[in-house]
Amino acid sequence: MNILITGGTGLIGSALTTLWQTEHRIWILTRNKTRQNTEAVHYIQTLSQVDFNQLDAVVNLAGEPIADKRWTEAQKRQICESRWQVTEQIAQLIQQAATPPKTFISGSAIGYYGRQANQEITEDYQAYFPEFSHDICARWENLAQQASSENTRVCMLRTGIVLAERGGALKKMLPPFKLGLGGVIGSGEQYMSWIHLKDMVALIDFILKQPSLSGPINAVAPKAVSNRSFTETLAKRLNRPALLPMPAFMAKLLFGEMSEILLYGQRVVPKKLLDAGFHFSYPQLAAALADLNL
Repeated sequence: MNILITGGTGLIGSALTTLWQTEHRIWILTRNKTRQNTEAVHYIQTLSQVDFNQLDAVVNLAGEPIADKRWTEAQKRQICESRWQVTEQIAQLIQQAATPPKTFISGSAIGYYGRQANQEITEDYQAYFPEFSHDICARWENLAQQASSENTRVCMLRTGIVLAERGGALKKMLPPFKLGLGGVIGSGEQYMSWIHLKDMVALIDFILKQPSLSGPINAVAPKAVSNRSFTETLAKRLNRPALLPMPAFMAKLLFGEMSEILLYGQRVVPKKLLDAGFHFSYPQLAAALADLNL
């Protein structure tokens, strides 16, 4: 297949490129002009450099990391625009193509649901909590959905916390945990919906090959855990104590509005993937962490 990937040099995109480069011809949208093309992987700086009539699929993973910086108004705009602008451009180019890509897989996040209690949430859940994380994802998905037609199916990946050795959430968690300074955040009862990077890449490949799947898809492992359970499991994996909790007021003081994503969570279930027969290699957190070289 001919596949365009935006965000192809990020955590998920890089792993996806490694998987696909022996099987498909890939175009990667990047701002890095020093990337060298190979026979299978071509780097482009603008979407105009690829012919959407020749593409079989588009995977849109572009976006400013949501938890890298404090949520100033400028940072909020950057988080939104880095997702919305490229998604809108792709949707328009798909609409304009005479022979458009058959599949458009676009990023989203479980933040779509907003803060939730402990009920299990499938893709049909509608009682979302209206806050910044929901607003980002709702418009992001609406823009992607504009590409939908009888010729193009659109899938939105409502992704949870991606666990990987180099990058993602664990990169920030590990330093204090390795020093024995990790701990529960807030009440510790908030749910964390996570997924191993290998499963994340595998499910994108599965969706590409499964034409019956469309719409929002929860990209998380089947077993969400509480923050307390996550903390205990990670500390045990590292053979370190986790004795330094972060009270809610401290999280709010340190991170401002961004603390919402630490203090509140969602118990998300990947119903569509399970119903379609996708097999998770790492359905349990302990096994997922054991597989990573931490």
